[in-house]
Amino acid sequence: MNYRTLANQYFDSFKKDLKTLVSIPSVRDKEHANTNAPFGPAVQDALETMLAMGKRDGFATKNFDGYAGTITIHDAGPDAESVGILGHLDVVPAGDGWTRPAYDLTQEKGWLFGRGVLDDKGPLLAAYYAMKILHDQNVKLNKTVYLIAGTDEESGMEGIDYYLKNGGPIPAMGFTPDADFPVIYGEKGNIHMLLESDAPTIISSMTAGERPNIVIQNASAVLNTKEFDPALFDFYLRTNDLKGSYSIEDDGVHISMIGKPAHGSTPYLGNNAGVHLFNYVGQAYNDALSNAMYALLKDWKGTPEHIDIDGLYMGFLTMNPGQIEIKDGHASVLIDIRYPNDTTPEKVLAGFEEAAKESPVDMHAKMVSAGKPLFVDPNSRLVKDLMQSYADYTGDTFSPAITIGGGTYAKHFDNFVAFGPEKPWEKAPADLHVGSIHSADEGVSEDALEEAIAIYADAIERLAS
Repeated sequence: MNYRTLANQYFDSFKKDLKTLVSIPSVRDKEHANTNAPFGPAVQDALETMLAMGKRDGFATKNFDGYAGTITIHDAGPDAESVGILGHLDVVPAGDGWTRPAYDLTQEKGWLFGRGVLDDKGPLLAAYYAMKILHDQNVKLNKTVYLIAGTDEESGMEGIDYYLKNGGPIPAMGFTPDADFPVIYGEKGNIHMLLESDAPTIISSMTAGERPNIVIQNASAVLNTKEFDPALFDFYLRTNDLKGSYSIEDDGVHISMIGKPAHGSTPYLGNNAGVHLFNYVGQAYNDALSNAMYALLKDWKGTPEHIDIDGLYMGFLTMNPGQIEIKDGHASVLIDIRYPNDTTPEKVLAGFEEAAKESPVDMHAKMVSAGKPLFVDPNSRLVKDLMQSYADYTGDTFSPAITIGGGTYAKHFDNFVAFGPEKPWEKAPADLHVGSIHSADEGVSEDALEEAIAIYADAIERLAS
């Protein structure tokens, strides 16, 4: 079966459906959540829209109380083995800096733009269209195939936890289309660490960051002083590739900094405005708390905490201070850590506790949550079949299966891996600004998604035969 030709024939319909999904601002909204919409009405709308597409095309669907949904394209019977494709419909907030509409699918020079086109509405829909092609072409499958659509991947994965606890089908093998090609057989473990202090500080209040897994783009603070050196502030911004503003009000100096967002698993690709704000205040005002916080947060490898490690399979541990708040004399920093399978959460916590104890100001660390790394044998049938589908359609027989720092849904199922849709070598044209996941102007090439449909169709046929 030439799935490349079929993917091309279906692609206009695919883009129409993707435009519908992108138009829904499906950011978790607990303030407006209810029994039927546990993550808010927009997330529920995205789930119902996806399931409606499945019903439209003649497939069995099920809504797990707004926490997740399934679309079944081939039911081989209650005793048959099953294959799963697991993705998510929620997105991170749009944030600032967009030059195109965040919640509208736009096209430019062969690229698609909009929040979710790459993470993860576009890839999930590509996998759905692969399943649709298999069904429409009457491809013989011997296993049940489920598309599982989650709704809370970006904010704690509560939705898929509910799915697993409430009778959701658990496929014997499968993949999540929410990362890179060729195959990701290992993912770092994830820890959320909270660093707290009630030490005196010139900072009356501070807010920075929207999610722990995003490098902080915007940080603002009010300082309990009227003293301010505009030249020093401007110098700090210019030398650290930041933007910012200030004003002197009745309650003190108001300052803000704008850095560069990035995914929390790759903090070195961003420029953390919150960490920089600590550094600036600490140096400009000799503020002990700010200096102490900066000393512990400045290195994305965790060197000050003695947790820096270069894993054999998974590479460096990374840490991202993703949310910072100072209010009523209490400072808290929520840190997203990705660790290789060469260390443990207990060792990471011990490193933070020791660093906090040695800090010149009173500081405490506690672990909020910890998730295990994922590791699937790279010589398993699952990995080998997916690698073959990828190689057959891309011609790339050189790139190896890999591990990553990002955490995907694959960790929630045994014998699941992450599979596409980005390719190792694919770059945007020099004359076209294309944002990455969690960034402004999030984009993906049309060719990448069209080819992903073909690769996924071939892979599903291999796994379900």
